[in-house]
Amino acid sequence: AEDSPSPSCGPPSAMTTIGDLPEDVLVELLSLLPARDLLRTCRLVCTQWRYVVDLTTLWKRKCQRDGFYRQSLDRSISDWRIFYLLCHLKRNLIKNPCAEENFQHWTLDHNEGDKWKIEALPGAHGNDLPDPRIHKYFVTSYGPCFKSQLITLKKEGYWNQLMDEKRPEITVKDWYAARSDCGCRYELTVRLLSEDYIVLEEFHPEPVVIEQWSDAKWREISHTFQNYPAGVRHILFQHGGHDTQYWAGWYGIRVTNSSLTIGPQT
Repeated sequence: AEDSPSPSCGPPSAMTTIGDLPEDVLVELLSLLPARDLLRTCRLVCTQWRYVVDLTTLWKRKCQRDGFYRQSLDRSISDWRIFYLLCHLKRNLIKNPCAEENFQHWTLDHNEGDKWKIEALPGAHGNDLPDPRIHKYFVTSYGPCFKSQLITLKKEGYWNQLMDEKRPEITVKDWYAARSDCGCRYELTVRLLSEDYIVLEEFHPEPVVIEQWSDAKWREISHTFQNYPAGVRHILFQHGGHDTQYWAGWYGIRVTNSSLTIGPQT
């Protein structure tokens, strides 16, 4: 009969549970799941699953899948799970860095002279940025103009124990430029703050004064916080300045493409 089994078929095999799979197969399967599910659900299923979820090979496999793995990192990474989580979380924590959403997400701490303004690149007597994806910038006036963002780390997914025990690198970058026809002044302050907003560490370089008739090129400033004190819960980013010739209008420092990232420099 058509429905009869083929003579070559052997007896039905015994049912196999997922727990019977070889460890390397289980690692491969579980590595396909989101980290959140692995840590909050799978790890609690049984002793075997907890053991597999805690394996270095599983997290290294996830790093390979998501493009975070480099062979040169093998000797320098002590905890591949934390490395994966930091890479997965990593993004620019500064919102609206390039003025695409007007002044949304920014607090205008000082807004004097003719106040902050947004202009399109390259702007009068200006230049484009090296990155062609940047189209706008914020520009200051003849009175002090400073704006800031306060980042609360827990809201961004960085839990207290991670910040206190692992102290992941915190990298801040900012781009600034002058008009060629007017002098100006640029300042940047980044503060690592405790739960109660006490300053634990600060990056506040000397203000940059650009003379009239400069090349008007965009320049990047960068700083990485390492081995900072425990207890960092917020980060304050503030920048701005003014022109040095007190001309009405918007002849002061221009800023854009600000960034603040946490995690390994992959």
